[in-house]
Amino acid sequence: MTATRVLVLNSGSSSLKYQLLDMRDSSRLATGLVERIGERTSRLKHTVLTGGTRETTGPVADHAAALKAVAEELGRDRLGLDSPELAAIGHRVVHGGSSFTEPAVVDDAVLAEIERLVPLAPLHNPANLTGIRTARALRPDLPQVAVFDTAFHTTMPESAARYAIDVRTADEYRIRRYGFHGTSHAYVSRQTAKLLGRAPEDVNVIVLHLGNGASASAVRGGRCVDTSMGLTPLEGLVMGTRSGDVDPAVILHLARVGGMSTDEIDTLLNKRSGLTGLCGDNDMREIRRRVDEGDERARLAFDIYIHRLKKYIGAYYAVLGRVDAIAFTAGVGENAAAVREAAVAGLEGLGPAVDADLNAARGDEARIISPEGARVAVAVVPTDEELEIATQTYALVGAPHDLT
Repeated sequence: MTATRVLVLNSGSSSLKYQLLDMRDSSRLATGLVERIGERTSRLKHTVLTGGTRETTGPVADHAAALKAVAEELGRDRLGLDSPELAAIGHRVVHGGSSFTEPAVVDDAVLAEIERLVPLAPLHNPANLTGIRTARALRPDLPQVAVFDTAFHTTMPESAARYAIDVRTADEYRIRRYGFHGTSHAYVSRQTAKLLGRAPEDVNVIVLHLGNGASASAVRGGRCVDTSMGLTPLEGLVMGTRSGDVDPAVILHLARVGGMSTDEIDTLLNKRSGLTGLCGDNDMREIRRRVDEGDERARLAFDIYIHRLKKYIGAYYAVLGRVDAIAFTAGVGENAAAVREAAVAGLEGLGPAVDADLNAARGDEARIISPEGARVAVAVVPTDEELEIATQTYALVGAPHDLT
């Protein structure tokens, strides 16, 4: 018998999400979240497949303390970090720049490069680094694998990845379109092909990852050829609190005429824009409730959201030339039937259509919601970024040791 378990860690600035999976059947043995790290009201919620959920509250000083607490909870279920069945720890890393086109086993050089990329993801990469360093300290003998949100998008051609600015300036400051949510886009594009009964290399898919953060990708034969997010996760679709696409001169105007500082503009575009900026809510369920009650601000916010979404669908039709499926995923994409219906409405001439009954039906499985015979399938495909990270991690390290 070989080591077949992978622990997936997703370290945020004040949180630590984790899942322990057995790669023999991709089953989840345990999942959990430590939130409000560094505060007096920290909380650890731990769920084990066979034993229910436990919650503890109390101060958790830092990520090192958080991971130690996670290890203790896992140990109570005989799933601890010291288990010989643990093959590796996989870490979500948001920004891999142009350096990392695939997962990487962490060593000092990899850590240094992730550190060098911090200016491109100042809110995310430092937290990711903390999680990696903490895990290495606890299990220095165990392979640690970094799986990058940006890696799936490194297959974009230069014509899609480059901004039309001075090349020397762009190269000096590493300004280009990197894209994000890559593990989700990779997973969903493959699962969509599977749903169609075809090989990924034979399928062209538009993937719409619609959560509080939202992004679209054009995937040709399993490879990303364009995506909506750019240098940062701010570009592209209308999101919960982020503006998505704006004229760059808006920033100059706010600085020159509005007297706003760089930090104030950053806060405006990332935290006070999108659906929140338009109507005061970033929860699509609440927005739809307000729309149904006749709230005009909510209606306008919804219409702007859908208008931007349709523009990207149309653009990616042009990029791909042939589209076999449009796949909706993530919190909004998987659960908001009204968004799916509105995004596809009027595009019937291009091939996609939504069956009202299939679209309204809820479920946890991947499913087709277009009518039989539609030229372009419309699908709902639940994303599973943790499984994707675990799969990529295990594929890279294999089984490091035998348990017999």
